[in-house]
Amino acid sequence: MKYTLLAIASCTCLLLTSCFKDEPLNAECDIERVSLHVDNAEDFFFQLTDSVRDVLSTDTVITFNVRSHADLTALAPVLTITPGATVVPASGSVQNFADGPVTYVVTSEDGNWSRRYRIAFNHVSTTVSDTLYYDMEDFMLESSHESYYVWYNVLADGTISNDWASGNGGYKLSKSSAEPDEYPTYPIEGMDGYGVRLITRDTGAFGRMANKPIAAGNLYIGEFDITVALRTPLMATRFGKPFAQKPVSFMGYYRYQAGSVYKDRDGNVVDLTDVGSIYAVLYRNHDAQGNEVMLHGDDVQTNENIVAIAKVTDVHNTSEWTAWNVTFDYSEDIDTELLANMGYNLTIVFSSSVMGDQFEGAIGSTLDIDCVRLVCTHEE
Repeated sequence: MKYTLLAIASCTCLLLTSCFKDEPLNAECDIERVSLHVDNAEDFFFQLTDSVRDVLSTDTVITFNVRSHADLTALAPVLTITPGATVVPASGSVQNFADGPVTYVVTSEDGNWSRRYRIAFNHVSTTVSDTLYYDMEDFMLESSHESYYVWYNVLADGTISNDWASGNGGYKLSKSSAEPDEYPTYPIEGMDGYGVRLITRDTGAFGRMANKPIAAGNLYIGEFDITVALRTPLMATRFGKPFAQKPVSFMGYYRYQAGSVYKDRDGNVVDLTDVGSIYAVLYRNHDAQGNEVMLHGDDVQTNENIVAIAKVTDVHNTSEWTAWNVTFDYSEDIDTELLANMGYNLTIVFSSSVMGDQFEGAIGSTLDIDCVRLVCTHEE
């Protein structure tokens, strides 16, 4: 009897061992979060919450904004990576960021996949040019599959920061076979150099099944979180980046042509003419309790933390490049101390269909944008 029980136990052990051996190794190789501990964090960062960055699945450049005098020569970022993966340089190891970004290579547990990230620290000064220029000249194909275009901005030290976002990543879920210029947002020959074209597209059978029959072309300052795009699409758009000046006016050039047939979300033809959307928003990025605030598709023009909006109210059909110039309408005075400490976020938003966030509009509606300017008060 004793030997029989021993044999059964041995067989069970072998079976369990076999199960464990057959379990596949993880093929993911992502950085999920980066955090940094420094002494006197309030003198290094503008906000204490700036010391932690949650990394989106589409991010390859991770940039921290820090005060102009912050010492970057010996920093030790702590990385949260996918289970089983390894990273070089090691998480928590001291690196010199004073000469520019440091490249981290994450390798999956199974050893078959790797991904390169660049972590950078951007010295921010509150004294900058009165006028900020957004000429839509800086773009590239998305790094993972080169299937759609992304826009970026070049920092003072020549490094790249991904301040601009679009819904192109979400469109890929429904039309993965599309060529780069078949996406809702792509570059064109502009008024001066390159411009950007935003066009409302049909999302096909997959989009109709998901009750998302159209995808409006859009481009905005912020982030697009593809991981929630299907489940909660309005939360996928994260509007705004920290801003240290007081914007006064917002200007640029556009062309617009509305699509011929306007449809609601259910696909019904509606007697409406599509219009484009152009606006900018300044808002407090923490609430009264100190909690971080981020605007999304459901409150980008209505959130209680908004302090100013500049909106073009008449984006009409025009085949010629047409100038706009609107001033910011402030609902409260700017807190100069909060502004100096990067306590406000700014977003600029363009869309080919004003109701595109509700998946309503006219397929083919086209908004072209170029030579965007943001005029701010000069801070000495």
